[in-house]
Amino acid sequence: MPKHYTIALAGNPNAGKSTIFNALTGSHQHVGNWPGKTVEKKQGLAHIGGREVAIVDLPGAYSLTAYSVEETITRDFIVHEHPDAVVAVVDATNLERNLYMVLQMIELGAPLVLAVNMIDVARSQHFQIDLSELARRLGGIPLVATAARQGIGLAELQDAILHVSNRECPAPCPPLLTYPEPVEAAIADLVARIEADAGLAGRYPARWLAIKLLENEADMIDRLKATGHTALLEAARRHIARILAAHGEDPETLIVDQRYAFISQVFRATVVRPAEKTRTPSDRIDAVLTHRWLGLPVFLLLMWIVFQVVANVSAPMLNLVDSLVAGPLSRWVAALLGAVGMGGTWLESLLIDGVLAGVGGMLVFVPVLFFLYLAIALLEDSGYMARAAFVMDRFMHMLGLHGKSFLPLLVGFGCNVPAIYATRTLEHQDDRRLTAFMTTFMSCGARLPVYVIFGSAFFGAASGHLIFAMYMLGITIAILTGFLLKRTLFKNKPTPPFVMELPPYRLPTLQSVWLHIWERTSKFIRGVTTTLAAASVVVWLLLAIPIGQPLDRFNQVAPSDSLFGALCRGLAPAFAPAGFDRWEATGALVTGLAAKEVVVSTLSQIYVGASDSPVQAADEPAPTLLDDLGAIVRELGHAALMTGQELVNIVPRTLNLIPVLHVPELNLLPEHASIENDTALEAALRGAFTPLAAVAFNVFVLLYTPCMATVAAMRQEFGLRWTLFHAAYTLGVAWLAAVLVYQGGLLLGLG
Repeated sequence: MPKHYTIALAGNPNAGKSTIFNALTGSHQHVGNWPGKTVEKKQGLAHIGGREVAIVDLPGAYSLTAYSVEETITRDFIVHEHPDAVVAVVDATNLERNLYMVLQMIELGAPLVLAVNMIDVARSQHFQIDLSELARRLGGIPLVATAARQGIGLAELQDAILHVSNRECPAPCPPLLTYPEPVEAAIADLVARIEADAGLAGRYPARWLAIKLLENEADMIDRLKATGHTALLEAARRHIARILAAHGEDPETLIVDQRYAFISQVFRATVVRPAEKTRTPSDRIDAVLTHRWLGLPVFLLLMWIVFQVVANVSAPMLNLVDSLVAGPLSRWVAALLGAVGMGGTWLESLLIDGVLAGVGGMLVFVPVLFFLYLAIALLEDSGYMARAAFVMDRFMHMLGLHGKSFLPLLVGFGCNVPAIYATRTLEHQDDRRLTAFMTTFMSCGARLPVYVIFGSAFFGAASGHLIFAMYMLGITIAILTGFLLKRTLFKNKPTPPFVMELPPYRLPTLQSVWLHIWERTSKFIRGVTTTLAAASVVVWLLLAIPIGQPLDRFNQVAPSDSLFGALCRGLAPAFAPAGFDRWEATGALVTGLAAKEVVVSTLSQIYVGASDSPVQAADEPAPTLLDDLGAIVRELGHAALMTGQELVNIVPRTLNLIPVLHVPELNLLPEHASIENDTALEAALRGAFTPLAAVAFNVFVLLYTPCMATVAAMRQEFGLRWTLFHAAYTLGVAWLAAVLVYQGGLLLGLG
């Protein structure tokens, strides 16, 4: 018996699989990518029956036929990794559709536990499900009714998992489902051939592989071709041709029809549906949120509220973290280095002006991303994100695409890299290319800190307007780009039909939302402490190397006299028409090609890290550790109070968009109303940019060539020529848009 068990969770999207995963693993989980793939891989640890169990959350899939990368991963994991148990999670309200994949897993011979999830929702909609009869008709597999969001049935599910995991391999059972006689005869012949090949029989279940060959599944055929099983493939082709000639239908059609007939028979025998379809709360909400005319305004209103939360509600916490990095943390590092005799050396400059100014300048934005991911988690867990794709379907049709193409665009708001790979769900290569091209104009989380710091510096409480404008501009440019390409490079391509399942609305759970936030925020922090740390060191080194001065002036020159400054000055004139031809801005854009987070990091190093630290007055004692801790507690309380105030003020700010209204905002600390609570970088930016140039700079950051990870993903998916075309196009569009914003603003007298 293995000491370490592996349990796989499999099922259709929106069946509650991830909710069960979160409930079983809690915070003991991590996210990565499948080897050789880019689909997210979620694994976690659970303790069941006193044993440590590895839980693997397989990608959501509708079948085990390898039409998509998610289906391939799910199938291959079950076939090749041999998990001790597979929990097939099905939606009790959509049982008939979900059973297709369950039937395929039974044919695969997986050690199965069936979790009939959302049983509470099914009962509230007056479904009557005979669970014991359902288990019997599915071959006696263990079956547990669950309502994972309420924790119902999870203990019974763990018991069933233990039972199946501890069970000795059973003797082969008669197949649950038999096919028409000619198909069964072909299966028998292929099974005999497979079992005669020890290597092949040890790798795949013989009957399952025979069915796959008769289904003419391209992925499996390619694998067998690569391993030299041409005789087996030729035998399968002969059977397919013979059945097609005799019955007028290929084996795949006969197999699929027989499966659906079996499932329909099982469903009729075990489920009694209400005589009249119940109008659910989800139906009533969708009457508004997916309405033909109201859907889009509601979507825009929700996005407006999200950006208000991101820009203003997070601002007090942003200022708190900035004051900690620039104040106590920098003093503590300097004191520690002084205690070991390294004070005033290049190492102190590297750590404070390089690493702390760069990495710390980005860690300041953790509160911003926390609130962004909180908003996304609430929208996703509530079920609204799928509605957003539905609402946008009409507009995507203008581009010759459909609403399904909008999903990668939504993913792009978090990160453009997975958004590129999310285009794999689209069937046609041209649709994938066009959608991926548009996706990079979606304002990813890495660009958000740039908008926030400039918005706070130049527009104060109205910074949410800038952020909202940048997101809307990205969407607009993406749509215009799609419109242009569809009428040039992708002319006369028919629009594919759009079919999408809308999950029911659900109240997000605290655990699910927290895990969602933690996964994404911790990933950002890991990136900051690795990639950005390296980038910060490189930028510090380039800023320390003197140009036109003796090398013994290393780390003793002004930034403008450094190697970095000299390199960037040569490129700066190209941005004069856009209003930001300073070498500092150019340098930030150049380093931003590596990762958009580095834009703020570089600006922080140039303007803040390289500046002289405030000098302690001779008669003013240095703050003690207790002084610093006391100040931190006071600032934390102040930030919490201001966060609550900004949250409340979303309501009057939103209502004040209506011209005839003027709702006063809450001001809990009126005596501090006129005090600017700037970060050091914000103050420096106001001295380096005009407001109009700042907006043009943000437009360029939004639109220009994405980060190197996105470029690499684009090249992997679509090749070098398409990637180079995309890079040139985005760079040109960004320059043109920034120039139009700046020059147009000057003509309107906004300079």
